Amino acid sequence: MNILGIEIGGTKLQLVLGNAHGQIRQRHGLTVQPGAGAAGIRAQMAQTIRALRADAPIAAVGVGFGGPVDWRTGNICRSHQIEGWADFNLAAWLREQTNAVVVVDNDANVAALGEARSGAGAGCDPVFYVTLGSGVGGGLITAGRIYHGAIPGEAEIGHVRLERSGTTVESRCSGWAVDARIRELIRQQPRSRLAQLIGTETRGEARHLGAALAQGDPIAHQLLREMSADLAFGLSHLVHLFHPQVIILGGGLSGVGEPLRLAVAHALRDWVMEAFRPELNVKLSQLGADAVPVGALLLAAAVVKDGDAAQRKI
Repeated sequence: MNILGIEIGGTKLQLVLGNAHGQIRQRHGLTVQPGAGAAGIRAQMAQTIRALRADAPIAAVGVGFGGPVDWRTGNICRSHQIEGWADFNLAAWLREQTNAVVVVDNDANVAALGEARSGAGAGCDPVFYVTLGSGVGGGLITAGRIYHGAIPGEAEIGHVRLERSGTTVESRCSGWAVDARIRELIRQQPRSRLAQLIGTETRGEARHLGAALAQGDPIAHQLLREMSADLAFGLSHLVHLFHPQVIILGGGLSGVGEPLRLAVAHALRDWVMEAFRPELNVKLSQLGADAVPVGALLLAAAVVKDGDAAQRKI
């Protein structure tokens, strides 16, 4: 059975062909042109889908979309990064393009499903996945299925407040927030190793954080402590409410690797009740950049297997 998995983000567009076990056989990575809007992304997808269908029919399509989605209908509520998605029924459009069953969900939910079934969360229940990218999102998997709250509720860890004035996890731990904090720190210490690694770059500074940490840069370690403490404090509320068996760190910032995992795990112990501390389990994403595409394949496969009932439950 040929399944199409799609990841639609603010800067990234991936289409993969795979099977019901989440195994990717063919991939197409495309660069999003924000100025072209949602119509430009749809044109890119339509062209790629036509080429894929010329080789073999597509039985089902799973989509992880970077923004709020009505998962029951496949209608996009909005994108915070690309114009033209508001109130667009992506599922209906993709059915026209593929003549296949289509299911659409938020990208963090879909990535959580991928990690829970085929990645770092395999064998654990519940599984919570947090993606640290341009924004901060989350997904909760219980009994192998995505947890959906009352519409339009999702596991919005990025919007959890760190204090009453309105500071959120996303405003401190997202890629853009970390980039801004790095710029502030290197203005104070322009001769730091992190400043040398960044040079004249003016965006995406966080990608140099791992190298600066490995070289013992003091301001990189300061930033890691700050970010990890904020993220751990936000996650502590999740632990007290849902007590996940594992928390998985994904997204671009998870590329910092073991220093980030260790710092978050250590800080989290300070914020949770003593009874939960022995059970805390923080892991790095195992699927990495494939978390959403693999989850999309698994999501679509479940709908094909279980029929419409699966679409209401997943």
